[in-house]
Amino acid sequence: MSSSHGPGSSHGPGSPEDPHPQGQAGSTPQGLPPMPSRPAPFGLPGEPPPPRSRRRLWIILGSIGGVLLLVILGVVILVNVVGSATNQARGLADDFTKKVIAGDTSGAYDQYLDPALQKQLSKEAFISGVQSLEMDSSCKPAYNDLKVATENGVKSAEVVGQISCAGKKVDLAYRFQGTDKLLMTNIKLRPAA
Repeated sequence: MSSSHGPGSSHGPGSPEDPHPQGQAGSTPQGLPPMPSRPAPFGLPGEPPPPRSRRRLWIILGSIGGVLLLVILGVVILVNVVGSATNQARGLADDFTKKVIAGDTSGAYDQYLDPALQKQLSKEAFISGVQSLEMDSSCKPAYNDLKVATENGVKSAEVVGQISCAGKKVDLAYRFQGTDKLLMTNIKLRPAA
C-alpha cells in the first residue's frame, strides 16, 4: 500500500488542512491574539478597573452621622429642659427672697408657700421669724447650689445659698415642688454661724 498524496490530500507541513501549520504554533485561527491561561484581574488588558462600589461606606458613614445627630439632639434637649427647670427654680427663689428682703413677708407667704407648709407654719410665725432676721435693702442673695428633678411628673427644686447683708449673713435653703406650678414645701432662713 502506497500512500499517494494527491493534490487535494496532502497532509504535509504547511498544508491548509493542518490544524497547526509550521511557523504559527500557538496562534489561534482568524489571527486573534492568544487568550491568557488566567483572566486578567481587572478584565481585559488595558481596561481601567471597574469602579469600586462605595455604597457600604456611605451606609456606614450615614449610620454614624445619624447616631451622632441623635446624640447631639438629645444633649440639646436635655440641656434646655434642665436649664429651663434650673432657671425656673432660680427665678422662684430670687422672687421669694426679694419679697422677703423688701418686707413683703405676707405676700411671699401667700404667693409662694404650699398649702401643706402653710398648715405647719402659720403666717404670724413666718412673718415674726423673717422680721427677727432684720434684713434690709443692703441684703443680696447668692445661690450656691440648685438641684432640679422630675419624678413621676412631679417637679422639684432645691435651692441653697446665703443672703449677704451689711454686717451679717443669713443662710437659706428652699425646696419647691409641684406638677404645674412649683410651690415652696420647705424653708430655712437663719443667721449664718
